[in-house]
Amino acid sequence: MSVCTRCGATFQCGQTDPRTSGPCWCVALPPAVPVPGSAAVGCWCPACLQAHIATLTPPVKAITSAN
Repeated sequence: MSVCTRCGATFQCGQTDPRTSGPCWCVALPPAVPVPGSAAVGCWCPACLQAHIATLTPPVKAITSAN
């Protein structure tokens, strides 16, 4: 389990948990940039990361593969 460096919630991070198979859940989200001046460095839980992405302007779109 990982701990969100923004809110302290615990969550499963596919990058750090050797028991997971496949990529982390966060790779399905649009890319985000760090919050300037934030002390919260590291992985964020799904709720915090999604909330941060929602505040970005212009809105970013998820990358989808063309099949």
